[in-house]
Amino acid sequence: MSIILGIDPGSRITGYGLIRQQGQKFEYLGSGCIRLSDAPLPERLQQIYNGVSEIIQQFQPGEMAVEQVFMARNPDSALKLGQARGAAIVAGTNNGLLLAEYSARQIKQAVVGKGGAAKEQVQHMVSYLLKLPGRPQADAADALAVALCHGHTSQSLIKLSGQASKTVRGRLRK
Repeated sequence: MSIILGIDPGSRITGYGLIRQQGQKFEYLGSGCIRLSDAPLPERLQQIYNGVSEIIQQFQPGEMAVEQVFMARNPDSALKLGQARGAAIVAGTNNGLLLAEYSARQIKQAVVGKGGAAKEQVQHMVSYLLKLPGRPQADAADALAVALCHGHTSQSLIKLSGQASKTVRGRLRK
């Protein structure tokens, strides 16, 4: 059993979502948004760091998954997004969490089944998979999708490693 914290970083709003994974089952623990003030960027980065650190202290996750930066049309926006990711990542690593990163395409593929899914499809599938009564806010849904992607990926890797070890054992016996 593990608790996974998913992060959808942003320089104005950073979404977070927490799930508990037990085998192939996922349980919703919480989600929301860290809404940042209009302060200069260094102060907003500190708000992200402090907010993620508080969430980690409250829920005690063992793993954290973060969405990777995609190259936007505006390089300045991409740089700010990268810095927001960095603040969240440092909060996670300073608290001893195992860290994983996934592209938006990987996340959508894992949750919706197609890498080019729309935000509304991600929200719907997150609600469905976690049996939520309604759709979470878009940034929180994206963060939950990141956590679900990590959970699915971890399960796949465990299965693959089990199959690989069976194959190796089978070859050693021959």
